[in-house]
Amino acid sequence: MSAKELDQKEIAYMATTAERLGIVETKVVNLNEKIDEIKVDIKDVHDCLDRTGDELKEQLKLMHATACDQHDALAAKISEIEKFKNKWMYMILGGAAVLGWVTGHIDTVVKILN
Repeated sequence: MSAKELDQKEIAYMATTAERLGIVETKVVNLNEKIDEIKVDIKDVHDCLDRTGDELKEQLKLMHATACDQHDALAAKISEIEKFKNKWMYMILGGAAVLGWVTGHIDTVVKILN
């Protein structure tokens, strides 16, 4: 077979320009449809993320308010316990100081009581 015969056979098998253009146009249309579907999917995902973000913000606000209330209650209890502890600690230290003074000056105390 000569080169001329091969070229004629290849030309016979090749699609015409109009056929190739039709195939390319079909592929472009299919790609455009898929791009439109992807855009819709992206919008749905974006909306879902927005809703999730808003729900998380609300939940965090609620958790923050609850935590603040709990911290305030605990701070009040701690303050009350510290006041109670300080009151009795000073009473005990005062009593120990008086007892120490009395034991150090027992002679004077006995003379005063007699």
